[in-house]
Amino acid sequence: SHLPWLFDGKLPDLNIGTVSGTSCALALRNAIGQLLNEQTDFSHALDGRFKGGFITRHYGRPSDGVHAVQLEKCWSTYMHESAPYAIDKQRLPKIEGFLASLTQLLVQSRLYGVSHG
Repeated sequence: SHLPWLFDGKLPDLNIGTVSGTSCALALRNAIGQLLNEQTDFSHALDGRFKGGFITRHYGRPSDGVHAVQLEKCWSTYMHESAPYAIDKQRLPKIEGFLASLTQLLVQSRLYGVSHG
């Protein structure tokens, strides 16, 4: 969660990148933003420091029905950030729950016609 060689301060727990809304449909970006805002377990950023890397930029073509979303999550969401880097059994269920909700949203967006920007 701290990368002083890249960024000052602590990173948000969850960092979603959509290349400022160009790598996926706006409706999908908005739905992900709503999901982030509705949960209270994790700090988050949407198109903040991590806007989307090569894969997101290269493959995200919402006008062709191809949507790309990047998720960067801090280790602190599910494990200890110092040796021996053990999984935190209290944190793990929270991130698993969020990831399940995000996955469900992504599947449903495809089923309900989010195919073009």
